[in-house]
Amino acid sequence: MFALVAVVAVILGAVFFLSRKTTTNLPGSEGNVYPAQSAEPSPLLASPSPISPLEPPGIVTASILPTPTKIPSPTPVPRLSEPSGKIAFTCQMFGENHDQICIINADGSGFSSLTTDSSSENFYPSLAPDGNRIVFSSNQTGTFEIYEMDLSGNQAQLTNGLGDLYAPEISPDGRIIVFTNGSGTYTSIWIMNRDGSNPRQVYVAAGADVLDPSWSQDGNQILYAVGTGNDKQLYIVNKDGSNPRLVSGTFRTRGRSDWSPDGRLIAGYSGESWLREIYIMNIDGSNLHQISTGGNVQAPSFSPDGQWIAFTGYIDRYRDDNGCEIYIIRLDGSDVRRLTNNAYCDYQPRWGP
Repeated sequence: MFALVAVVAVILGAVFFLSRKTTTNLPGSEGNVYPAQSAEPSPLLASPSPISPLEPPGIVTASILPTPTKIPSPTPVPRLSEPSGKIAFTCQMFGENHDQICIINADGSGFSSLTTDSSSENFYPSLAPDGNRIVFSSNQTGTFEIYEMDLSGNQAQLTNGLGDLYAPEISPDGRIIVFTNGSGTYTSIWIMNRDGSNPRQVYVAAGADVLDPSWSQDGNQILYAVGTGNDKQLYIVNKDGSNPRLVSGTFRTRGRSDWSPDGRLIAGYSGESWLREIYIMNIDGSNLHQISTGGNVQAPSFSPDGQWIAFTGYIDRYRDDNGCEIYIIRLDGSDVRRLTNNAYCDYQPRWGP
């Protein structure tokens, strides 16, 4: 009997030993024994991953799926603006050297002549910051004085007897007018209150003309040209006439420049006769670069949003003295558009809202 029991015990021990040989430790399951599995990874996994010891064998849970990659939202592309607002300019409606004040919408519509007196010369228009009025120079009295008018052409004379006055521009706050005074041997920069009161000289240069002033966006500084003949340089001076400083030592111009609405850029023109081009630069004269490409272009003016430049050009009627028209161009030099198409000269554009 004892022998039979011993035989049974030996047989049971062998079975138990053989059953232990069919199990394995899976990679990563240290200390936990699982039934043997296929070496093929789950098709749901990008690569073999350890299985949680808390889950039954063969079940894949969300916790071990690869973390989805977040796709970043596309960076919005700035929308290019279409031209808006109005552009005032000088138009020689009654033939050469008979200047009048005209206006046109920035998309080329709504052309209108605001002055029609062929017995006087009216030029250098500039729109007020609200876009509802224009200041300009006229010799209706025999001397060039500063006038202001609404968009219906109703006028008021602002100055009397200060000399021949040109290129008026209203400050951004609408309270002060800066202009060029041509009395004396050389021209100088003056300012006065909007109603013409308290006129006073701001800046005069020894042995040079100072002309074509333009306000900074905060109304505290004035950009202008100084020099003789067609050889001038751009300067900036404080509103009270202090601290004049040169913008660029290499840029030469005849005059007419403009300051961008955000105060960061200056637009000017330069070049020999019939070869003039529009240039953009930082207010310290750095990053000077040309944006126009031919056509003898000049007298730039920024749009209110700072994305366009209006200018005088002979692009379509090159070397025709009466071929100057008003054009606009994007700040990067693209998308040149012609706004006027007249048998006479259109020039001196100034853009407003």
